[in-house]
Amino acid sequence: MSQVNHKISLLELIQIFTEFRQNIIINIKHLEENYQRTGIKRVKGVRDENGRIIQPCLRTESVYPGDYVGMGIFAFNRNQATINLLVKRKVKLVKTEDNTPILEVAGLLTNDLDAYNNYTIVWDGKIHVKWLQIKISSKNLFNLLKSSGVIDDDNFDFHHEYIINLDQLPLVPEKFSFTSIDSLFNELAEVKVLTSILSACLRNESNVFISEQLDELRKHYLSKNLFLNFPTTDLKSSEFDYHVSYKIDIGNLDILNLYKLYSANKFLARRYQAYDQDTGEIFLKPNLEMLLSENIIFQPKAISSRMKITKVDDLMKPIFDDFLGIEHNGKIKVILDKVGANSLANMLPVKHVEHLVDKSEIIAIMVTAISKLEQFADKIYQENISPLVFYIGATGLLPDEISSTAISSEELMANYPNLQVSKYEQNGVFFLVGNSIISVYGKQKKYSKQLVMAA
Repeated sequence: MSQVNHKISLLELIQIFTEFRQNIIINIKHLEENYQRTGIKRVKGVRDENGRIIQPCLRTESVYPGDYVGMGIFAFNRNQATINLLVKRKVKLVKTEDNTPILEVAGLLTNDLDAYNNYTIVWDGKIHVKWLQIKISSKNLFNLLKSSGVIDDDNFDFHHEYIINLDQLPLVPEKFSFTSIDSLFNELAEVKVLTSILSACLRNESNVFISEQLDELRKHYLSKNLFLNFPTTDLKSSEFDYHVSYKIDIGNLDILNLYKLYSANKFLARRYQAYDQDTGEIFLKPNLEMLLSENIIFQPKAISSRMKITKVDDLMKPIFDDFLGIEHNGKIKVILDKVGANSLANMLPVKHVEHLVDKSEIIAIMVTAISKLEQFADKIYQENISPLVFYIGATGLLPDEISSTAISSEELMANYPNLQVSKYEQNGVFFLVGNSIISVYGKQKKYSKQLVMAA
């Protein structure tokens, strides 16, 4: 476990790197040559019926090959003491068979595609990458790193490659600033439910491309957001081992964590049915994409004697009822107003009453709403939850401001019988913090044996 001391912490260094990322390039060749993965080794392709790996018909080549790339973005895992560095590189598509370049797809030039690589810097509270080799173009950054004790060179030299030893730094600051998490779970849960609903509505829709373009993009392994999505498969020849990964979740006294929520289409099938208002036909497998059709109406299902209504139902159903136009309770407007997505809040009542809205217009408004919902949730995680999760996972301690005694799952369920606790969570410990619950539990993670965690 990391012990707090008076050196600049890794978290503080990451803040500096983030602020000055435009002034940093990183030796990606060195990082790749010395990097040890933290998961199962996968290769591009799919297996045929004989178990042979068939490679994709396309592959990527770097547009600007070289040893250096721009400093990436540091991302905190939302329920682990893990930090990833996301690096972006410009690539072009070429045919695997003969290296012929693909110049255009779906009416778009393919000379501006990005490939992303994730490098785990901290894995489950331990330094995974011991050092980074960087060049910097800002004297102000040089002075800041020097005054922080991260580099000890006397003079700034933009040609020089600086070695940043991460394993010599404490993970967290000596004084950790704890922010109250009360009420945050409910906000995140409502945002997650609505985001899931909108994403399900737009599963095969785009505010930019028509369906034929989407088909062509998929054939070239591109998503509607122009992200590259090559199929990958596990290497069966790899030897596997298991690593216990510790999860830290927040919840409230009714729902232990966000993973207890149903996906949007699963909840729709659980509590609603869809029918054609012209023919009366009831659809056996309803989905939220049907909402964009003018003649399809949703209504609640009768609750069977076998169905157990939970607190998850109590949270999700009012949001669904309002979104589907079954009960105008104002839940959707409150959530959308909070994140600044007022256009959708104004359009949904019109659709419910008139059933005639421009499909392309509502799709565009839904895309914007999803973006604002995600930004709202990201801000809560970044400012309030991820730092707390990282502190607990890195030190094994609660912040000094939290005075709470660990209790077992048995004690928790005895006091709060509404909570659903999985078999993994039953071996964990739980902390009551105001009206919130912090859960800490271990879960085995499979990884390729030769890809061991760095010391």
